[in-house]
Amino acid sequence: MIKAVVFDVGETLIDETRIWTRWAQRLGVPVFTFLGALGGAAALDRPHRDIFEMFEPGFDVDDAVSRWAVDDPDGLRENFDAEDLYPDVRAALGELRGRGLRVVIAGNQPPQARDALARMDLPADAIFTSAEWGVEKPEPAFFTKVAEVARAAPAAICYVGDRLDNDVLPAAHAGMMPVLIRRGPWGFLHATRPQADRATVIDSLTELPDLLAPR
Repeated sequence: MIKAVVFDVGETLIDETRIWTRWAQRLGVPVFTFLGALGGAAALDRPHRDIFEMFEPGFDVDDAVSRWAVDDPDGLRENFDAEDLYPDVRAALGELRGRGLRVVIAGNQPPQARDALARMDLPADAIFTSAEWGVEKPEPAFFTKVAEVARAAPAAICYVGDRLDNDVLPAAHAGMMPVLIRRGPWGFLHATRPQADRATVIDSLTELPDLLAPR
C-alpha cells in the first residue's frame, strides 16, 4: 500500500518553457533553435548544460547566472514562479492528500527553488531540494533522503518524475514505485524506451489518486 507520493520538480510540476526561452534570449539564440538543441540533448542522454557549450564554447553557466542576476536583478532569469506550474498540479496534490497520502516535493533544484515552491502554497506536506541535501539524483543517497522525509518504507513510496535516468530507474532500485509522466522532452522520449516498462506511465497527475489510493 502506498503511503507517500514524492514529486520531482522540473517538467513534473513546473513547465520549464519560459525558463529555456529566457535562456535562449539571453544567449541571443533563436528560441526554436535552442529548444531543438535541448530536445537533442534529451534524445542523446547528454546533460542539458551541454547545450550551452554548443552555442558558446567554454560557456560557464555559474558565471553566466551571476552576471545575469546583476543585469536583471528583479527578473525571474533562470528561476520559476506560480505561472510556470502545470495546471493539473494543485488538484492532483490536493486530492492525494485528501485520500490520506503524504505529499512531498523533492527534486534536483538550486536553493532558491524551495522558496519559490513554498510561495505557491501548494497542498504538499514538505518541500526539499537537492541543494539543501547536498546530493542529487540519481545518487542512491538522494533516495535514502526521500524515504526519510516521506516517513515511509521504500515499498510504500511512489516517486513521480519525467526521466528514466534520474527518476524511474533509481527509484525502482531503491525499492520505490516509480511513475513516469509523459511531458517535457525527456518525458515523451523516455516513455518510448524499453526501460519505461519499469514504471507506470501517466499523461496527467490527475491520474494518480485513483491509481494509488482508489476509493
